[in-house]
Amino acid sequence: MSSFPQRVFSGVQSTGNLHLGNYLGAIVKFVELQERFECLYCVVDLHAITVPQDPIELRNNTREIAAAFLACGIDPKKNIVFNQSQVAEHAELAWVLNCVARIGWLNRMTQFKDKAGKDRENASMGLLDYPVLMAADILLYRATHVPVGEDQKQHLELARDIAQKFNNDFGASIERNGFGEGFFPLPEPLIAGPATRVMSLRDGTKKMSKSDASDYSRINLSDDADQIATKVKKAKTDPEPLPSEEKGLEGRPEADNLVGIFAALSGRAKAEVLSEYGGANFSTFKSALVDLAVAKLSPITAQMRRIREDEGYIDQVLRDGSDRARALARENMNAVKDIVGFLR
Repeated sequence: MSSFPQRVFSGVQSTGNLHLGNYLGAIVKFVELQERFECLYCVVDLHAITVPQDPIELRNNTREIAAAFLACGIDPKKNIVFNQSQVAEHAELAWVLNCVARIGWLNRMTQFKDKAGKDRENASMGLLDYPVLMAADILLYRATHVPVGEDQKQHLELARDIAQKFNNDFGASIERNGFGEGFFPLPEPLIAGPATRVMSLRDGTKKMSKSDASDYSRINLSDDADQIATKVKKAKTDPEPLPSEEKGLEGRPEADNLVGIFAALSGRAKAEVLSEYGGANFSTFKSALVDLAVAKLSPITAQMRRIREDEGYIDQVLRDGSDRARALARENMNAVKDIVGFLR
């Protein structure tokens, strides 16, 4: 479906406490993509309420994510930066797509099983239906590309399945309405480079997460230089020195994680990092990693704080972005209504 305009959509949940994993796995890539694509970057506050949220914190967290986007270099004039709940068409399209998606597809989603745990009967319907809303987020703008980490690939596959089924189910109507090759594109994943999956500083087998009980498991974008230094120095390691080649990282998850973080922050390959630090002990390597992390993250933290202090500015950016997103969304939603057979 090459005739679709090249457009990127991605969203970050407004659950606060952005960390290094969010930065390296998502936001750095957002900044790079804005040079090549038309991009929409969304604070997905509708997704956030699939689990209970404090309303005051939810508003604050939405502003914090927006401030992080801006502080990291996303240009709100070049891109559309907005929050999901200001564009009602997200929920409107989600209902139409709920009637296209199959229950069996949703029951196979591993993230729901992980988040709901053993008490699935008490999980919210929103938690189960989250992937259909995610599909609506993407397809509402007829996005062709979505930057995703490993944990979201299954959801993007579902979005592609839903798009394909919609195109098949309504093929005759789509053609009558002038969309000969199918209305929705099948969005392609943009798999990011090194350190897309940043792991916990306390356990190299677990993903870095804002929900981890230990604050020492992650570097928050709000951490100052002293906090970054303390967390890196306390990061779990093993007794062996660093290897000189990547193969030597096999079976050493904590070492692999720290080398991956260094590589991503410095824009280098792991092999390059190991050629410089191979044979070194972890205290030497951690000192270098502290210097690098502080140099890279401190300016972002300072800029985030400056932006965050001006709530009026953040709210205006989100309102402007939502107005621009709504114009695209309304046009596409009207087309969906015509295709499905709704009067308007």
